[in-house]
Amino acid sequence: MAKGDLPSVGSLDKPEDLNSLLRADRGDDCTSCRVIGGGAFLALAGYNYVSGNAHLRKQEQAILQSKSMFGMRSRRFGVAGISLGLAYLGVWRLFM
Repeated sequence: MAKGDLPSVGSLDKPEDLNSLLRADRGDDCTSCRVIGGGAFLALAGYNYVSGNAHLRKQEQAILQSKSMFGMRSRRFGVAGISLGLAYLGVWRLFM
């Protein structure tokens, strides 16, 4: 091995820049893949919100009669939270 082929100890000891590693790790995604992926998450968020609230309206009497620790408010908050999470993933997929 030639002496010029080996990296110096100083260059091996220096940590790599995180931003450049993340930039290099980012995959090249085509625009249509981003649109389809983001649109799927956004559509799933909308479907979850509409169908979840419809199901809660339909089951409201049974839920209230069960005297559960989780009432209607917390269940509606759960449906909205899941929908917001899915919508965030859709927007993140589209633009990040």
